[in-house]
Amino acid sequence: MATISAELMAKLATIRTSLTTTGATAVRLRGVDWFAWATCGGSNVVILSTETGIAEVLVTADGAWILTDEIEAGRLAAEEIPPGFEVWAGPWNDLAQRQSYVASVVGSGAVLSDRPGPGEQPLPAAMVAAKRRLLPEELDRYRALGRDAAEAMTEVLQAARPDWTEWQLAGAGAEALWRRGIEPTLTLVGGEQRVPIFRHATATRVPLGARAMLVFCGRRHGLYANLTRFVYFRQPTAQERQLIDDVANVEAATFAASTPGTTAGAVYDAIVQAYAELGHPGAEAFHHQGGTTGYLSREAFALPGLDLTIEDATALAWNPSLPGAKIEDTVVTSAAGIEILTLDPAWPTVQVAGRPRPDVLVR
Repeated sequence: MATISAELMAKLATIRTSLTTTGATAVRLRGVDWFAWATCGGSNVVILSTETGIAEVLVTADGAWILTDEIEAGRLAAEEIPPGFEVWAGPWNDLAQRQSYVASVVGSGAVLSDRPGPGEQPLPAAMVAAKRRLLPEELDRYRALGRDAAEAMTEVLQAARPDWTEWQLAGAGAEALWRRGIEPTLTLVGGEQRVPIFRHATATRVPLGARAMLVFCGRRHGLYANLTRFVYFRQPTAQERQLIDDVANVEAATFAASTPGTTAGAVYDAIVQAYAELGHPGAEAFHHQGGTTGYLSREAFALPGLDLTIEDATALAWNPSLPGAKIEDTVVTSAAGIEILTLDPAWPTVQVAGRPRPDVLVR
């Protein structure tokens, strides 16, 4: 019999602790994020944009199953599911059979779920918090993902040309991610005309012109690498350089506030204060400022008063922005400070508050 990994044993223990504390009989995990977490990086995704995939996880005090249909069972067992789960497959055109199977396992007991159906209950807060605390195996996967995503970004922006359309740059970014086994869940592009106007610049047929922003949210093993970079085909103006420096200094204040034990609401307050001190009061109103990441591009956005504790080994992606300027990387907290995951040594950097931070690439 194949050995169950320490990571899966820890996650099953977390789930079963929730059963004990709530008195429930089973946990059903349907979301793409929770499936990847529970299966130690497995995927139930076919359509990239789906929130719930083609399989779910069912766990009781003494059993763990992957519930899917007969189309997907063989592939999932061979490629996505670690040892420790039993696979149940039903007809794709008779979902009632899956529900009947769950009822036979659960009986009259309560069921917890990340996306509760009729008669089911939400997951307890302690289990949700446990998903944010990355285990050593998850951190290893995340570091590799961050390096690969950052290298893909560098590769694409070193090749970009001002006569490319935004579509072309987005497509090149998606290709570079796919070649590294990373799902391009988001490739935002804003060229010279649009980047000073739109913070979420979805790509269009407009040529890039003299500068461009490229944003990646890339997913592998369920984890998200989020990063933003700029390419300039000329030198930045003095005004542009000031905005670039200002967002980097807002981010520095954000990192300083992102210590284990603080709340997302307190970090938001630090962001607001930093914008004001740098001469941009109220700038936080024009774009979300980021928040916790991991198995979603943003697990939770930082909001005023949000009482979500940032713990050790929490993944974060902050993204301060001003018109035509933005900074973003995926980082992980620790008692020793912030670890930046999405760094490529080939990308130009500047020192900000003692850290190497991405500069614009001037070509």
